[in-house]
Amino acid sequence: MKIHQLSLFLENRPGQMAPPCKLLAGAGINIRTLTLADTERFGILRMIVSDWQRSRSLLEDAGYLVNVTEVVAVEVADSPGGLGELLEVFEDTEINIEYMYAFTFGPLGRAALIFRFDQPDAAIDRLRAAGLNVLEDVEVYHRIAV
Repeated sequence: MKIHQLSLFLENRPGQMAPPCKLLAGAGINIRTLTLADTERFGILRMIVSDWQRSRSLLEDAGYLVNVTEVVAVEVADSPGGLGELLEVFEDTEINIEYMYAFTFGPLGRAALIFRFDQPDAAIDRLRAAGLNVLEDVEVYHRIAV
């Protein structure tokens, strides 16, 4: 399954990350995981949140430029080689990984890798054929909360 991720474009200067995070917190929306990438002039704050539709509306109403993209979350063992084994699934394919980030499930010994693929449906098919667990929204939210 594909998961909805919010991407916010922020100026690359001090204090820009706090207001959108506070806005979501004030609305009772939990940021489950995030990553921040930067360029000289702006940053891209990518987030998976507990309610992406409401978050998008709140952030846009507050004047933020928000883009919604579909990403794929894959569960792997939180051990050396987990990522390498997963990446073997895409050897000799035309499927491109545009970016990725990860988080662990704490004491469970598991991790989730969040991927943005250029061909997400083909990637999901290959991952499942390899016996890997592609997570749904609810699973991601539940496991992070453990």
